[in-house]
Amino acid sequence: MEKNYRQEHPRPQFERADWINLNGEWEFEFDDGRIGDKEQWHSGGKELSRRIQVPFAFQSRLSGIGDPDFHDTVWYRTAFEVPASFSGKRTILHFGAVDYEASVWVNGKLAAKHEGGHTPFSADITEIANTSGSNTLVVKAVDFSRDVTLPRGKQYWLADSASIFYTRTTGIWQTVWLEAVGQTYVDKVRFTPDIDRNDIEMRIFFGGLAGKADGLTLEIDVSFQGVRVARDIVQVNNEEETRTIRLTDFNDHSQGRWWSPERPNLYDVRFTLRSADAAIDEASSYFGMRKVSIEDGKFCLNNRPYFQKLVLDQGYFPDGNLTPPSDEAIRKDVELTKAMGFNGARKHQKLEDPRYLYWADKLGLLVWSEAANAYQYSEKYVRRFVNEWQEAMERDYNHPSIVVWVPLNESWGVPNIQIDKRQQQHALTMYHLTKSLDPMRLVVSNDGWELVATDLYNIHDYEWRREVLEERYSAQEKATSAMPANRRLSVGGHSYAGQPILVTEFGGIAYKKSDWEGWGYSGAENDEDYAERLRAVVQPLLRSGVVQGFCYTQLTDVEQEINGLLTYDRVPKLPVELVKEINEEK
Repeated sequence: MEKNYRQEHPRPQFERADWINLNGEWEFEFDDGRIGDKEQWHSGGKELSRRIQVPFAFQSRLSGIGDPDFHDTVWYRTAFEVPASFSGKRTILHFGAVDYEASVWVNGKLAAKHEGGHTPFSADITEIANTSGSNTLVVKAVDFSRDVTLPRGKQYWLADSASIFYTRTTGIWQTVWLEAVGQTYVDKVRFTPDIDRNDIEMRIFFGGLAGKADGLTLEIDVSFQGVRVARDIVQVNNEEETRTIRLTDFNDHSQGRWWSPERPNLYDVRFTLRSADAAIDEASSYFGMRKVSIEDGKFCLNNRPYFQKLVLDQGYFPDGNLTPPSDEAIRKDVELTKAMGFNGARKHQKLEDPRYLYWADKLGLLVWSEAANAYQYSEKYVRRFVNEWQEAMERDYNHPSIVVWVPLNESWGVPNIQIDKRQQQHALTMYHLTKSLDPMRLVVSNDGWELVATDLYNIHDYEWRREVLEERYSAQEKATSAMPANRRLSVGGHSYAGQPILVTEFGGIAYKKSDWEGWGYSGAENDEDYAERLRAVVQPLLRSGVVQGFCYTQLTDVEQEINGLLTYDRVPKLPVELVKEINEEK
């Protein structure tokens, strides 16, 4: 277990030079008897008996443990030193994600508590960390593996994976890291682009500012492909400052710098916070100029109708489960998606690793960000889910690749939405809450069926006969009145109201080309049969004239599901050029 995985910067959308990665071998312990609190393991004095590779959950092979059984309370311990380069700065401890409840102690003092298995949290540990010598970091994680009202996506609440449910994730499963910031610092920035005006709104939030604003200035430098296109200097007077910056047309062709999958143009930003003439905090970021809208019932990207060809991507890996084994593996998934002729991915039942969103931004791939849902409804579920969804949106607001938010899928968490008014109101709440927090993206209230208010009218349809699909999607009235899963497409007094129509799950063709045994929605016998079955479901949607986009199920095989275009270990079942050809045939 000597190798340290996942050493790349975990938050490429907002970086500082001074940071250290804490991934690697940590001490670890199952606490099935829940004695850790009583014995005060949080003090850091107890050596834990096992070893684990962070950031992999103990259920995964790469963790070095690989135990899929139920262990809902686990403890971690490691030591770290604060680098000399952090001197005079504040030290922030970051966790990418810990499933589900986390408590964190540094040198026996409580530093942070967090609820939510997919979202990040941090703690300022400046006052409790030793600046010379070793520090002890202890983490307790508590999961609720059998609770079907817990928002956790595809993690199964029974012992063994089955059907559409997979191996659980408990504890730390994304990078842990330290970052040095100024005594006063840029805490976060929200970018809202406006391609029609050719400007970018920046909402800049500051930390450690209380009573220290006198003489502070923030320098903002924006560049495109190495050429400065904007510079602004902000007199910092408040904990939040908003600036709208016009971008210089240095080649009189700003449209050529918009972001799209075909031209993934990104602007680089450098923030320098100064007190008098001294730089006290610096950070780098990026943004993309792009617009998502609906015009005359058409989905538009950058003011032009755009046909979305998405693939369902669940983000599981055979050796890391929810945690990708490397940055190269993340990039490969994006590259393979594009090579097969898809221009986007629907990240299914998972808040994806920020490195995936970075590569989608950089290489050019539309992303639909979908929450990890619960399976059943309860008041406690509502509180948990609403809080975590807001944290997810906060984390990912700046990524230009994200064009659609999907808080709910196939009535997960709201199984009685057809008749239960509370559940209808919950879905409606999630739609309006999401719209209230993000004015520039589209929102789907309940992907697949039983929609309430929604920006896109999305249908899940695993029909595999070409002639049925051709007839069903030959006219708007036929598409919106169909019941492919024997579910109504609208509930709660809502109905189709002219939204773009997309088929956002279809295909699911099973084809075994690995040692994994499994199932799919229809089966292929050989390469030729597989290619023909693929054409039979894709071509009717491409030729429909009614359908404005699709999402094919799915990118990879996952555990017992063998309906991926790639095997679980990412080997294409057909030449990627052939899949691309099918995706482009009319």
